[in-house]
Amino acid sequence: MSSMSQIRHILNGDCLYEQLMMTPMQQNHIIFRECLIDGPVNGETLNEFWQNRAAFMARDYNVLPSEYYKKTVDEFEKIIQIPDGDEICLWFEHDLFCQINMWFIISVLTKRKGLNVFRVSPICHHEMEFWKGFGASTPEMLMQAYQQKILFQDHDLQLGIDLWEAYKKNDVLMLKKLSLHTSECFSMLEDICQAQIDRLGKDGHGGKPEVLVRQLLKEGHKSFDDLMSAFNNIGGVYGFGDFQLKKIYDNEKSIL
Repeated sequence: MSSMSQIRHILNGDCLYEQLMMTPMQQNHIIFRECLIDGPVNGETLNEFWQNRAAFMARDYNVLPSEYYKKTVDEFEKIIQIPDGDEICLWFEHDLFCQINMWFIISVLTKRKGLNVFRVSPICHHEMEFWKGFGASTPEMLMQAYQQKILFQDHDLQLGIDLWEAYKKNDVLMLKKLSLHTSECFSMLEDICQAQIDRLGKDGHGGKPEVLVRQLLKEGHKSFDDLMSAFNNIGGVYGFGDFQLKKIYDNEKSIL
């Protein structure tokens, strides 16, 4: 990095921002406020992509388009404006929710040259913590995660682009093929790609998350909070937030 270049931290949400404010890394944060695991991801241009997302967020999440553009799109514009030569740290967790968001960001970043992109992964001391991400991280663990950041090589960045394209097209064969690539920047890639394939379901039937929610309801996990806790123990790979799981929960509960 030149003396004029800076370190930019692209974060997976506002919670991580609050956590990083308790570390020496208190500047140059860009928060990615999206859930590309849910809803349309099509659009010939970035503007059309945002329009489609804004319409979806208004319909499914009751977020006004004006609020969406202010909180998500305007914030994302800061990524477009990052100067050449800067170091970019992608703070994203291992689960499918975070990975899809990261694939998208990589697809946009790679249209630029001269950027040094790094992956910052959560520190996990136990296998049971793997899908919990940064949530339980202390300031010391966040500093350790940054110190262990991994540079995306050209082939890693290309893998990110290809994963985004396969996701956009629901291309199961391509996802299976890409899942066999080995990259330090993409942990548990085979599990992640399989989780996405399992979401798609077969022959018009619901995908695996729907099956898991149905199973948990039948086992007696009737309240949403109880079911979400149980779901995260067996479906942590998806990384669903309240909104994504609540849609499945409401739908499955209405069927039973």
